[in-house]
Amino acid sequence: MKFSRYVIIGSLALMACGSGEQQPAATQEAKAPAACVDNDSTFKYEVESFADIRILRYRIPCWDRLTLKQQELVYYLTQAGLAGRDIMWDQNYKHNLEIRSILEKIYTTYSGDKTVADWVAFETYLKQIWMSNGIHHHYSNLKHTPKFSKAYFTTLLSATTTECSPEIMEVIFNPKVDARKVEKVAAKGLVENSAVNMYGDDVTTKEAQEYYASLAKPGDRAPLSYGINAKLVKKDGKLTEEVYKVGGLYGTALEKVVYWLEKAEKVAENDQQAAALRKLIKFYQTGDLRTWDDFNIQWAGATEGDIDYIHGFVEVYNDPLGNRGSYEAIVQINDFEASDRMKVMMQNAQYFEDNSPIMPQHKKKEVKGITYRVVNVAGEAGDASPSTPIGVNLPNAQWIRTTHGSKSVSLGNIEDAYNNAPGGGMLEEFANDAEEIERAKKYGNIAGKLHTAMHEVIGHASGQLEEGVAPSSQTLKEFASTIEEGRADLVALYYVMDPKLVELGLMENLEVGKAEYDGYLRNGMLVQLRRLKLGEEIEEAHMRNRAWVSNWIYEKGLAENVIVKEVRDGKTFIDIKDYDKMRVLVGELLKEVQRITSSGDYAAAKALADGYGKKVDAKIHKEVLDRSDKLNIPAYGGFMNPVLVPEMDAAGKITKINVTYQDKFADQMLMYSKEYGFLAPKK
Repeated sequence: MKFSRYVIIGSLALMACGSGEQQPAATQEAKAPAACVDNDSTFKYEVESFADIRILRYRIPCWDRLTLKQQELVYYLTQAGLAGRDIMWDQNYKHNLEIRSILEKIYTTYSGDKTVADWVAFETYLKQIWMSNGIHHHYSNLKHTPKFSKAYFTTLLSATTTECSPEIMEVIFNPKVDARKVEKVAAKGLVENSAVNMYGDDVTTKEAQEYYASLAKPGDRAPLSYGINAKLVKKDGKLTEEVYKVGGLYGTALEKVVYWLEKAEKVAENDQQAAALRKLIKFYQTGDLRTWDDFNIQWAGATEGDIDYIHGFVEVYNDPLGNRGSYEAIVQINDFEASDRMKVMMQNAQYFEDNSPIMPQHKKKEVKGITYRVVNVAGEAGDASPSTPIGVNLPNAQWIRTTHGSKSVSLGNIEDAYNNAPGGGMLEEFANDAEEIERAKKYGNIAGKLHTAMHEVIGHASGQLEEGVAPSSQTLKEFASTIEEGRADLVALYYVMDPKLVELGLMENLEVGKAEYDGYLRNGMLVQLRRLKLGEEIEEAHMRNRAWVSNWIYEKGLAENVIVKEVRDGKTFIDIKDYDKMRVLVGELLKEVQRITSSGDYAAAKALADGYGKKVDAKIHKEVLDRSDKLNIPAYGGFMNPVLVPEMDAAGKITKINVTYQDKFADQMLMYSKEYGFLAPKK
């Protein structure tokens, strides 16, 4: 599961791999120093902004402290990730690769006037598509709208001798064609109304759901992740799966992925790490789902070493039915000092489970195998780039997490980039009073880090299903993702006001928890609305979970004056009157959400997600848009990756790997298309 904090950026991210005692394997050449401080005050974090996006860069701190063998491992893993980049583009929409090819040819060959408004609009449209890995917005799922005319586009095609079919012209300029990447409203047809390329055009929601149901085995304690690596299509009138594997769907890209993973396996830090890589290679070669489980078990147990990765068809947010995984890769280097500081959280995981307000039958008697690290990202691809999470917890399969444990990571240098990039004014505009502003400035950073850590380490790892209840993707269906993210948020919110965190030395005092409560409601009820166009409803899983959590707590607390809305000079503010009572409400909601998850209560999930998380008050929405527009701060952030450049000797052996940073978003995107465009556009 991913955690992303797009509007109020905290400072503790998690998700990735590794933990344990942080000891190097015997085969490692040398241990990197425990502390690493190499801040560069001259580094430029923000590159440019366009539309509702700002593009940032992140640094790889202390790269030279790694051994050459470790640097090679990082290099091969990043190359493997980028080799599969185009898979994500095609998964997002069947015409994405062709549209990208057309637009990039125009962009690189057009020699006309590039100062006119139409060209600037064309360039912005292309950058939006690069940011989203396709023509649909990476967060709202709505199709990007070109601000240039069809007639102007035709002149560009002619000037660059670029071909564009009538079908593609219709896709680009007709707002009604494939308007939404992922449909969230069941009544509209979850599969039928989704443009995402994970189902054949003639597959219906009913057929897909029946297909999944036919695969499930009642009472199976180790269910396979059916559909995670395949497209569901009809052939000769019968449903079948086109499996993502070498020799199958996306085979040409996966061959390159395997090529680089095989190189990585040869320079692995230890035997466990190498064994996990071999399992991943076998999975890509065969597409076998049991091998996918074997890999995740091996990977979850590979907790030694300083380098780790996330790789595969991982998150299911882009599937309207929550089964099919999006291609994703993140390469990580352990931040020793930060990981040691947070080790205490995973060591006390059983305390958090035992003292949770959820029902006893929904608690795990023994929390196993939780590992947590703060890491520095060295490269990302697919669903993790350019839009990146700040925290992750994997594997997603509940039975593996329960039996074998999980890994959680915070992406430390990503959060550092957010915190070091220019910008400001949102806090002062939307915070209720000077006391709230002062508390946020003093404690907001650590509050955000703790929330992210507990969301991933404690939240996703907590609770258990009732006997015989199927996974949430089958029981809660289209609401599974937002309910799970809300459940993890509620765990974090409940414990961020627990004196135990002060006792453990994780925070100075409960003012940290108050800062998190302030920021969470401020974001969930107000600030995040700036990312929606006026009249839109909340669809994205994380945005919706923040909304239904906040609105439910506000509604229940209003009667007892726990939380109120203050309106001053036409501006709305959220004022928490009693933080302790709010924590009680958080606990009540957590108990109910865990019951929904554990029992598979679809009706209750729908009531929460739709009743409290979907609708937007038009008056409040307009107010938020007006207030935030004056600040001129883009609502979303995307990241450029560092570029790893190997130096070779005469025999072709790597002698050094340099880290370079590109200055232009377009340069990186065009380089990726040229060097990693292993899937031919469908025409």
